[in-house]
Amino acid sequence: MTQTTDPLISRVHKAVAVDLDGPVLRVALDPPRGDDTLGTAVLDDLLTLLDDLHQRPDIRVLVLSSLGENFCRGADRDEYRAALAADPTGASLRRIADKAQRLCQALETAHAITIARLHGEVIGAGLALASYCDLRVAADSCRFRMPEVGLGLPPAWGGAMGRLVAEAGAASIRELMLTCDRFDAATAQRLGLVHRTAPVDQLEVAVDAWVRPLVRRRPEALVLTKRMLAGYARADRLADMSLIDSHLLAAQLTELFADGAR
Repeated sequence: MTQTTDPLISRVHKAVAVDLDGPVLRVALDPPRGDDTLGTAVLDDLLTLLDDLHQRPDIRVLVLSSLGENFCRGADRDEYRAALAADPTGASLRRIADKAQRLCQALETAHAITIARLHGEVIGAGLALASYCDLRVAADSCRFRMPEVGLGLPPAWGGAMGRLVAEAGAASIRELMLTCDRFDAATAQRLGLVHRTAPVDQLEVAVDAWVRPLVRRRPEALVLTKRMLAGYARADRLADMSLIDSHLLAAQLTELFADGAR
């Protein structure tokens, strides 16, 4: 039974829909423009929710999905362009990029087990966001792509390159980032970018097959295991290059949009 008076979901959100059912928090992306992109309104709402989640150890699982036709078609480039026009120094762009990185880190370090429920297109920043969820299930009709290089940009959103490499391996991610090729759900599962696939009308069944056992596990064991896994994944890197990703992305966007204006 949804707890409609819970303060966690009574807060007004502009770009996500929130539902709480006992220990399970369901969050659906719902961008105000309906364009299935990750703009600052979505980033702000997700950051607020994850910050509030720190005070709610009773929430054991967070399911991230989307109300749109697609899970996410990438970052909001129109918003980037507007930010640069309003502030040619690029400082506003860096603030947006910093929010993306803080969001990904908040997902990775949240005590709740996070599940990404994917459908439609999962592109660029959408794939980066999903990669930071602990478990990922995709509709078998899902289409994936990392288009950044083809757009003249480094794949720096959220500092996710290290996470993607840790999940799927450097060779596979290298090919997909450099070629910008589309790939299907079966390929994503083979590479480890998603754990399971299902027909789109069976996605909720697949999610529930994870949720039911997770809510029965000891919370301390889940949190410690999640953090150990994240620590071992990070240990594979000699240096964490994600620390400069927001600055790199802002600099490249500034140059790209300046070239387009000439």
